[in-house]
Amino acid sequence: MCGICGWIDREVDVTRYGHVLEKMIETLSCRGPDAGGMWLSPKAALGHRRLIVVDPEGGSQPMIRKRGKDKYIISYNGELYNMPELRRELESRGHFFQTRSDTEIILAAFMEWGVECVEHLNGIFAFAIWSEKDQSLFLARDRLGVKPLFYTRRGSTFLFASELKALLSHPAVMPEIDAEGLAEIFVIGPARTPGHGVFKGVAELKPGHCLLYHQNGISIRQYWKLESHPHLDDLDTSTAKVRELLKDSVKRQLLSDVPLCSLLSGGIDSSAITAFAAGALQQNGSERLKTYSIDYAGNESYFMPNEFEPNSDRDWGHKVAAFLGTHHHTVLIDTSELVEALTAAVRARDLPGMADIDASLYLFCREIKKEASVGLSGECADEVFGGYPWFRRQEAHFADTFPWSLKLEDRIRLLSPELIKKIRPREYVADRYREALAEVPRLPGEDPFAARIREIFYLTLTRWMPTLLDRNDRMSMAVGLELRVPFCDHRLVEYVWNIPWSMKYVDEKEKGLLRRALKGVLPEDVLARRKSPYPKTHNPAFLNAMRTWVGDILNHAGSPLLPLIDVAFIRTLIESEANFQLPWFGQLMRLPQLLAYLAQVDFWLREYMVTIC
Repeated sequence: MCGICGWIDREVDVTRYGHVLEKMIETLSCRGPDAGGMWLSPKAALGHRRLIVVDPEGGSQPMIRKRGKDKYIISYNGELYNMPELRRELESRGHFFQTRSDTEIILAAFMEWGVECVEHLNGIFAFAIWSEKDQSLFLARDRLGVKPLFYTRRGSTFLFASELKALLSHPAVMPEIDAEGLAEIFVIGPARTPGHGVFKGVAELKPGHCLLYHQNGISIRQYWKLESHPHLDDLDTSTAKVRELLKDSVKRQLLSDVPLCSLLSGGIDSSAITAFAAGALQQNGSERLKTYSIDYAGNESYFMPNEFEPNSDRDWGHKVAAFLGTHHHTVLIDTSELVEALTAAVRARDLPGMADIDASLYLFCREIKKEASVGLSGECADEVFGGYPWFRRQEAHFADTFPWSLKLEDRIRLLSPELIKKIRPREYVADRYREALAEVPRLPGEDPFAARIREIFYLTLTRWMPTLLDRNDRMSMAVGLELRVPFCDHRLVEYVWNIPWSMKYVDEKEKGLLRRALKGVLPEDVLARRKSPYPKTHNPAFLNAMRTWVGDILNHAGSPLLPLIDVAFIRTLIESEANFQLPWFGQLMRLPQLLAYLAQVDFWLREYMVTIC
């Protein structure tokens, strides 16, 4: 996987500013630790950092190809999973390939089909193609938004990059945040409204969209979206099709010229991915699959089951690894390094994030990177198959807001009166919620309960899932590890989207359909195991560390956080033993994570020298 960036300017000769592009490229070096490159012309400059995964010799970027007198240049971040079929089709249309790289295939696809090329791609990607003939730039992002892409326009300057830090390294982009950005941080965060770059004037290219920048300006097109229609397959057919789609998705995502592994918690999602991967590798005569689990110092003593975390992963990863015959490792995270990694997680995401949930994944990936450069993750199964509690809880069904963030009034209590007046939090959340519901592809004639479940699925796939995909991408790529997510194969997502809830919840179990699809693939006790989310630390030392950190912030008169929060109320949270009865965000984020999030916001404001306007 890689990092991309670029600068288009119709009034400035960008060849004179190669040092600026070099600086942008350098900020992305963690995403591509193996190589870097740039291409310069008077009106356009493209930059690239490369993580070598396929075709070490032939995949250098930016890549240039000609067709007649026309020249095309690409900077690409991603993996193409239908590469063999697409290559054969392009060869039948007269294209010749000099490499085994999917970069060249995407460039040829653009040369053949133009902006329609994205409809031929199955993969995770964000790429930019400059056409010398048309003096135009084409940007595209994969259907589910696994790979990131941000852009901004400042006068005659158009900039794009994989990460916000690359844009902020350009002198035209200041780290400014207005009322809308503050609302994203304090009442939507750590989620983010699709298309919103948080910093003033910065946008995100939405998943399933492409952008054409030309002399007449910018045009953006949605090339993929979910479509609702009656599901005609019976339960047995649906079960078989889900199994085959997932198996094929995993098999396609095993392509790699570098060491590959699987992240294995022992839950049904990661176990399914691992089982199909191990089986495919065994058939090919490959080496035994390496698998990795995460655990925390002290969790064996402090873990207490609750509604959201019914059991610990500690023994389940080893059990599944033994069953599948993988070479298994457990990465143990200590509380002190977890606290220290909270700032590294902010630098990786360029924004405050999911606190220790981010930081632990960063540390986990850092250890995995010592032996592998590609990992398979079970992320997004809960979004696709309906595994989260809010799919079953009546309070979420009847809530007129995002179901993973039901405690808006508690969040508002954290804010200063001045900030409340500036961002109007209730109105902001209500507006974002209504916008999301307006996008839902309705199914005519659907009964009210089914229609509401469809809404919750849409909200989860388009507003919640991006938070986890961002986390997966930034924390892994910060250490040069590529994480692939087979459950995000758009063919699987499209198929499962229209399966009715009665089938998805068959046997009255969360992800009941997926469990049925995996019979014979995994042990029965693994299939029967209740959902347990990505593990977090339960060691009280983490909460104590957060109380100390946030207490120090409150006692520091120069903290940029203080004007934005209700200092007295937050001091009571620190000093009392009270905890939140329900998570304030998602499934895992309670009082320790709330304090950690505030610490991350304070660090972010200072580290990025954010100006509030």
